[in-house]
Amino acid sequence: MFQDSFSAYPSWLNVAVFLLCAAAIWFAGSRLTVFADIIADRSGLGEAFVGLVFLAGATSLPEIGRTIAASALGHAVLAVNSLFGGIVLQTAILAVADLVVAQRALTYFAPRPVLLVQGAVVVLLLGLALAGIAAGEMIQLFGVGLWTTVLAGLYLYSLHVLKSYERREQWRPVNVPHELKEEVLVREGRQRNQRQRTLARIVLWVGILSSIILVAGVLLAEVGDALAVQTGLGAGFIGATLLAFASSLPELSTTIAAVRLGAYSMAISNIFGSNALLVALLFLSDAFYRQGPVLEAVDRSAVFAASTGVVTTSIYLLGMLERRNRVLLGMGLDSLVVLLVYAVTLVVTYLLR
Repeated sequence: MFQDSFSAYPSWLNVAVFLLCAAAIWFAGSRLTVFADIIADRSGLGEAFVGLVFLAGATSLPEIGRTIAASALGHAVLAVNSLFGGIVLQTAILAVADLVVAQRALTYFAPRPVLLVQGAVVVLLLGLALAGIAAGEMIQLFGVGLWTTVLAGLYLYSLHVLKSYERREQWRPVNVPHELKEEVLVREGRQRNQRQRTLARIVLWVGILSSIILVAGVLLAEVGDALAVQTGLGAGFIGATLLAFASSLPELSTTIAAVRLGAYSMAISNIFGSNALLVALLFLSDAFYRQGPVLEAVDRSAVFAASTGVVTTSIYLLGMLERRNRVLLGMGLDSLVVLLVYAVTLVVTYLLR
């Protein structure tokens, strides 16, 4: 891609390009969330499913391009670590949105059973990925391993299951908080103000904003590669931190925008959906990595990042099951724990580089 070109530039110029791309992604992601909220209302698909498929798919476009490019160039450690590191980081994004915008327990104000299923899918996929790393690929078809194929197949099947579950929830929470009802009414009022937009115009804007996210996201990741070379840090550490952060900027902007709209279910679903997709992208990485099974080329830092992804997702699952609006230091207690886990993850990942 452009890595060699950016490596020839001074580091200050690369930082400037990095920030410019980040600003473009932030703008596009914020506006994309507004249109996703309108689509969820008009289509009747529900916030959780639209967040799972629509927002997660659009904001994951940079990861798709990044995974293909890194794997095709033979950088398996960089590709896999950026995927697993992105899962931990994106889960921490929920905590950041909680602290900066909501200042309450997001899991208490998102009483949607489908979110529990989405979180369980993320844990299942990560567990299978870890099993594949430990066992190694025993069967390959056209150069793609069985483990990564199963991961992609399960992800696609989960979309079908979650779509049907969104319409026919088997159980419903009781004692829905009054504040949530008020915020839903406010959000519906905002959507009515947007109803004059035609569907064709909404689709056009979605295409434009998604293109901005794709181009700026891939460019951002390439600049990050160049900065990794210039700083001299290891590929595993850079993949799990800087490149994961670069690729997660769309999720950061859309999640914060969703929380501001009061669409807490969409915010959580966006993150869980993006994380599930990141695990499924191991299939693409395996398909484009020609030096062997991609899961056999990873290092300890990838295993650690995937394991902490299980931990952080489980913390939020516990928060949604417990459903207590416990706030500490201006954020939900589960979000505070997730931020602490992420801080420890950064330290350990640096030591494992």
